[in-house]
Amino acid sequence: MITETGAWVRRFFAAPASATRLICFPHAGGSASYFHPVAKQLAPRLDVLAIQYPGRQERRLEPCIDDIGTLADRLTGEILPLADRPMAFFGHSMGAVVAFEVARRLMGDGVSPLVLFASGRRAPSSVRVETVHKEGDQALIAEVRRLGGTDTRMLDDPELVNMILPSLRGDYTAIMTYRCPPGIKIDAPIITLVGDSDPHVSLDEAKRWEEHTSGPFDMHVFRGGHFYLNSHAAAVMRKITENIPAVQA
Repeated sequence: MITETGAWVRRFFAAPASATRLICFPHAGGSASYFHPVAKQLAPRLDVLAIQYPGRQERRLEPCIDDIGTLADRLTGEILPLADRPMAFFGHSMGAVVAFEVARRLMGDGVSPLVLFASGRRAPSSVRVETVHKEGDQALIAEVRRLGGTDTRMLDDPELVNMILPSLRGDYTAIMTYRCPPGIKIDAPIITLVGDSDPHVSLDEAKRWEEHTSGPFDMHVFRGGHFYLNSHAAAVMRKITENIPAVQA
């Protein structure tokens, strides 16, 4: 079930009495539906909303946005009206950076999320030189296989692969060309979640999220790789509910 939302935001389960919203930002190549299980588990205690980037699923005919700043600019206008209730942000991989950049922009309007959960992504100012977004389609698909977050049956279907390649390449271009100067901070507390064998995030790189908040910081390490959360969903959702004040009551 999808209740009323605009093009950018999906609500899978109504939660009209919830005091707090949890806004979820997907990984590169991901879609809002990745967070359907989260909404099913946490609603109606939380009003769980998932971001739908252009270029995938029902928005597949729209051009992808291959720049994090542009994406964050567009999303800020969509999320600002949702600040009529306290909000928490959860972003995985690319989504963590998008959530951070949206939080930066919302500060200009006097709005700050209760907390930013930054999952499976090194800190914004931790830079690695990555070029897979410039390589051929097979190299891009091989990278997706290596990370293990996508059903391999889908990657073995040429028709499905052709459907997802534009969004994959657009998202990988956006995140691999993203740069954030050191010292940029948001007001919201940041809680980092990371797999201990994630090939894209070392524990030191994850801990550097502490440099990007003027509030409290915490970090939780799980056994697993880039998509550690697929195997630790219950523990991750427990961390979410433990760290959103309105849900603890």
